[in-house]
Amino acid sequence: MSAPTMSGLSAAVTVLASVVARFPDLPAVDVHFSTIFPDQVELSAHSGLAAFEAWREALGIDPWAVVLGVQSGGTTHRLNARTVFTGVRLCLVGYSEIAVPVAGLGVAS
Repeated sequence: MSAPTMSGLSAAVTVLASVVARFPDLPAVDVHFSTIFPDQVELSAHSGLAAFEAWREALGIDPWAVVLGVQSGGTTHRLNARTVFTGVRLCLVGYSEIAVPVAGLGVAS
């Protein structure tokens, strides 16, 4: 088995360029590519849920498709949503601090 090459990420890089061109005014997010999942791009919003929601709406992801989780000992909300955009899987993730930690929750794995 040969080692992954940068050309294996070309679909993910191309979809990122397309997203930037199509939605230039959306809030900036962290972008993650991986050789493990070369047909996937993760967009992570760490600045609150408004950025996540703006991206969710722009990408046409149904609100009922969003999965809510709690992590970091009950101090952080994590929203997850997935879609396919021009043939590449997009994983949208949003993080937001919880003002009052959720009692009884440990760190999520």
